[in-house]
Amino acid sequence: MALRSVLLLAIFLFCIAQVSSDVEIEEQGNQVVKGANRRLLSLDCGGLCKVRCSLHSRPNVCLRACGTCCLRCQCVPPGTSGNREVCGKCYTEMTTHGNRKKCP
Repeated sequence: MALRSVLLLAIFLFCIAQVSSDVEIEEQGNQVVKGANRRLLSLDCGGLCKVRCSLHSRPNVCLRACGTCCLRCQCVPPGTSGNREVCGKCYTEMTTHGNRKKCP
């Protein structure tokens, strides 16, 4: 019975160690964990999208769409409109369910 308890405790501690090593708090720099041991430089999607959507007629809708596009494509075009080609194919070809351009 004691051996079983020790084994369960060891497995529990191992799982906790794995979870804590895979998750990184963003305070430690500008890196974000994407899966096990893969780190990509993160963008300030919130700040970039705030600038991008500042003149939009529906800023909340724009911010939500821009945030999704930023996370998926790792890019936000400069300015408040246009310039989509700067971010490449990912940003320019993403569409909504109604086949309209998703990214602002």
